Amino acid sequence: MSPVSIAVLAVGMSVDALLASIGRGASAQRPRFVEALRTGLVFGVVEAITPLIGWAAGIAASQYVAQVDHWIAFGLLGLVGGRMVLHSLKPAEEREAAAQGRSWWLLLATAIGTSLDAMAVGVSLAFLDVNIIVIACAIGFATFVMSTGGMLAGNMIGAAFGRWAERIGGFALVCLGASILFTHLTAG
Repeated sequence: MSPVSIAVLAVGMSVDALLASIGRGASAQRPRFVEALRTGLVFGVVEAITPLIGWAAGIAASQYVAQVDHWIAFGLLGLVGGRMVLHSLKPAEEREAAAQGRSWWLLLATAIGTSLDAMAVGVSLAFLDVNIIVIACAIGFATFVMSTGGMLAGNMIGAAFGRWAERIGGFALVCLGASILFTHLTAG
Protein backbone atom coordinates (compact mmCIF):
# COMPACT_ATOMS: atom_id res chain seq x y z
CA MET A 1 0.00 0.00 0.00
CA SER A 2 1.15 3.51 -0.75
CA PRO A 3 1.58 6.06 2.07
CA VAL A 4 -1.45 7.98 0.77
CA SER A 5 -3.59 4.82 0.83
CA ILE A 6 -2.45 4.07 4.38
CA ALA A 7 -3.28 7.64 5.47
CA VAL A 8 -6.74 7.48 3.90
CA LEU A 9 -7.38 4.11 5.52
CA ALA A 10 -6.17 5.40 8.91
CA VAL A 11 -8.44 8.45 8.82
CA GLY A 12 -11.38 6.39 7.58
CA MET A 13 -10.98 3.89 10.41
CA SER A 14 -10.78 6.74 12.94
CA VAL A 15 -14.05 8.50 12.11
CA ASP A 16 -16.14 6.21 14.34
CA ALA A 17 -13.88 6.93 17.30
CA LEU A 18 -14.02 10.66 16.54
CA LEU A 19 -17.81 10.65 16.69
CA ALA A 20 -17.81 8.64 19.91
CA SER A 21 -15.26 10.95 21.53
CA ILE A 22 -17.24 14.03 20.55
CA GLY A 23 -20.27 12.49 22.28
CA ARG A 24 -18.16 11.56 25.29
CA GLY A 25 -16.74 15.06 25.49
CA ALA A 26 -20.21 16.56 25.23
CA SER A 27 -21.33 14.56 28.24
CA ALA A 28 -18.40 15.68 30.40
CA GLN A 29 -19.28 18.31 33.00
CA ARG A 30 -15.83 19.92 33.19
CA PRO A 31 -13.47 19.89 30.24
CA ARG A 32 -10.12 18.34 31.16
CA PHE A 33 -7.20 17.94 28.79
CA VAL A 34 -5.93 14.89 30.71
CA GLU A 35 -9.24 13.08 30.20
CA ALA A 36 -9.14 13.96 26.49
CA LEU A 37 -5.62 12.51 26.24
CA ARG A 38 -6.68 9.38 28.14
CA THR A 39 -9.68 8.95 25.84
CA GLY A 40 -7.50 9.45 22.77
CA LEU A 41 -4.93 6.99 24.09
CA VAL A 42 -7.52 4.27 24.84
CA PHE A 43 -9.23 4.72 21.47
CA GLY A 44 -5.86 4.84 19.66
CA VAL A 45 -4.43 1.73 21.32
CA VAL A 46 -7.59 -0.30 20.82
CA GLU A 47 -7.90 0.90 17.22
CA ALA A 48 -4.27 -0.10 16.57
CA ILE A 49 -4.69 -3.56 18.12
CA THR A 50 -7.91 -4.56 16.38
CA PRO A 51 -6.54 -4.66 12.82
CA LEU A 52 -3.74 -6.88 14.12
CA ILE A 53 -6.32 -9.20 15.69
CA GLY A 54 -8.34 -9.14 12.48
CA TRP A 55 -5.24 -9.82 10.42
CA ALA A 56 -4.35 -12.81 12.60
CA ALA A 57 -7.94 -14.03 12.50
CA GLY A 58 -8.00 -13.56 8.73
CA ILE A 59 -5.01 -15.80 8.42
CA ALA A 60 -6.52 -18.37 10.79
CA ALA A 61 -10.25 -18.33 10.04
CA SER A 62 -11.72 -15.23 8.43
CA GLN A 63 -15.25 -16.55 8.02
CA TYR A 64 -15.82 -16.69 11.79
CA VAL A 65 -14.78 -13.07 12.47
CA ALA A 66 -16.69 -11.70 9.51
CA GLN A 67 -19.86 -13.47 10.62
CA VAL A 68 -20.13 -11.79 14.04
CA ASP A 69 -18.18 -8.50 14.02
CA HIS A 70 -21.18 -6.43 12.95
CA TRP A 71 -23.38 -7.88 15.70
CA ILE A 72 -20.77 -7.14 18.34
CA ALA A 73 -20.33 -3.57 17.07
CA PHE A 74 -24.10 -3.06 16.97
CA GLY A 75 -24.56 -4.36 20.51
CA LEU A 76 -21.71 -2.38 22.07
CA LEU A 77 -22.49 0.88 20.29
CA GLY A 78 -26.23 0.50 20.91
CA LEU A 79 -25.70 -0.04 24.62
CA VAL A 80 -23.22 2.80 25.01
CA GLY A 81 -25.29 5.21 22.89
CA GLY A 82 -28.52 4.26 24.65
CA ARG A 83 -26.86 4.82 28.01
CA MET A 84 -25.73 8.28 26.88
CA VAL A 85 -29.26 9.21 25.82
CA LEU A 86 -30.73 7.97 29.11
CA HIS A 87 -28.01 9.80 31.06
CA SER A 88 -28.93 13.05 29.28
CA LEU A 89 -32.50 12.74 30.56
CA LYS A 90 -31.47 12.64 34.24
CA PRO A 91 -31.67 15.69 36.53
CA ALA A 92 -28.52 17.83 36.79
CA GLU A 93 -27.59 16.47 40.25
CA GLU A 94 -27.63 12.87 39.08
CA ARG A 95 -25.68 13.78 35.94
CA GLU A 96 -22.94 15.43 38.00
CA ALA A 97 -22.66 12.37 40.27
CA ALA A 98 -22.51 10.04 37.27
CA ALA A 99 -19.84 12.19 35.61
CA GLN A 100 -17.66 11.86 38.71
CA GLY A 101 -17.76 8.07 38.41
CA ARG A 102 -17.18 7.92 34.65
CA SER A 103 -16.33 4.31 34.01
CA TRP A 104 -13.09 3.02 32.58
CA TRP A 105 -15.05 0.00 31.33
CA LEU A 106 -17.52 2.21 29.48
CA LEU A 107 -14.64 3.95 27.73
CA LEU A 108 -13.10 0.60 26.80
CA ALA A 109 -16.44 -0.80 25.56
CA THR A 110 -16.92 2.28 23.38
CA ALA A 111 -13.39 1.97 22.01
CA ILE A 112 -13.93 -1.69 21.19
CA GLY A 113 -17.32 -1.01 19.62
CA THR A 114 -15.92 1.68 17.35
CA SER A 115 -12.86 -0.37 16.37
CA LEU A 116 -14.51 -3.55 15.13
CA ASP A 117 -14.59 -2.20 11.60
CA ALA A 118 -10.78 -1.95 11.82
CA MET A 119 -10.74 -5.62 12.80
CA ALA A 120 -12.75 -6.44 9.70
CA VAL A 121 -10.28 -4.41 7.62
CA GLY A 122 -7.47 -6.38 9.27
CA VAL A 123 -9.14 -9.60 8.11
CA SER A 124 -9.18 -8.35 4.53
CA LEU A 125 -5.57 -7.15 4.78
CA ALA A 126 -4.52 -10.70 5.66
CA PHE A 127 -5.04 -11.58 2.02
CA LEU A 128 -2.92 -8.71 0.69
CA ASP A 129 0.82 -8.15 0.66
CA VAL A 130 0.96 -5.32 3.23
CA ASN A 131 2.95 -4.36 6.30
CA ILE A 132 0.22 -4.74 8.93
CA ILE A 133 2.38 -3.18 11.66
CA VAL A 134 2.75 0.09 9.73
CA ILE A 135 -0.97 0.17 8.94
CA ALA A 136 -1.98 -0.61 12.54
CA CYS A 137 0.32 2.12 13.89
CA ALA A 138 -1.06 4.63 11.37
CA ILE A 139 -4.64 3.77 12.35
CA GLY A 140 -3.79 4.00 16.05
CA PHE A 141 -2.04 7.36 15.69
CA ALA A 142 -4.83 8.88 13.57
CA THR A 143 -7.40 7.64 16.07
CA PHE A 144 -5.44 9.05 19.01
CA VAL A 145 -5.23 12.49 17.42
CA MET A 146 -8.84 12.55 16.19
CA SER A 147 -10.29 11.19 19.46
CA THR A 148 -8.35 13.60 21.63
CA GLY A 149 -9.47 16.49 19.43
CA GLY A 150 -13.02 15.13 19.36
CA MET A 151 -13.15 14.93 23.13
CA LEU A 152 -12.00 18.56 23.44
CA ALA A 153 -14.45 19.70 20.77
CA GLY A 154 -17.20 17.72 22.49
CA ASN A 155 -16.41 19.46 25.76
CA MET A 156 -16.87 22.84 24.08
CA ILE A 157 -20.07 21.67 22.46
CA GLY A 158 -21.25 20.20 25.76
CA ALA A 159 -20.66 23.45 27.61
CA ALA A 160 -22.79 25.32 25.10
CA PHE A 161 -25.49 22.76 24.40
CA GLY A 162 -25.34 20.40 27.40
CA ARG A 163 -27.92 17.66 27.33
CA TRP A 164 -28.77 18.03 23.65
CA ALA A 165 -25.17 17.41 22.62
CA GLU A 166 -25.09 14.26 24.74
CA ARG A 167 -28.39 13.05 23.27
CA ILE A 168 -27.16 13.66 19.75
CA GLY A 169 -23.85 11.92 20.51
CA GLY A 170 -25.65 8.92 22.01
CA PHE A 171 -28.09 8.77 19.12
CA ALA A 172 -25.15 8.98 16.68
CA LEU A 173 -23.53 5.95 18.33
CA VAL A 174 -26.77 3.97 18.13
CA CYS A 175 -27.11 4.95 14.46
CA LEU A 176 -23.48 4.06 13.82
CA GLY A 177 -24.02 0.60 15.30
CA ALA A 178 -27.21 0.16 13.28
CA SER A 179 -25.40 1.32 10.13
CA ILE A 180 -22.61 -1.22 10.65
CA LEU A 181 -25.19 -3.97 11.15
CA PHE A 182 -27.30 -2.88 8.17
CA THR A 183 -24.27 -2.64 5.88
CA HIS A 184 -23.10 -6.13 6.80
CA LEU A 185 -26.54 -7.71 6.59
CA THR A 186 -27.37 -6.19 3.19
CA ALA A 187 -23.92 -6.67 1.65
CA GLY A 188 -24.23 -10.33 1.08
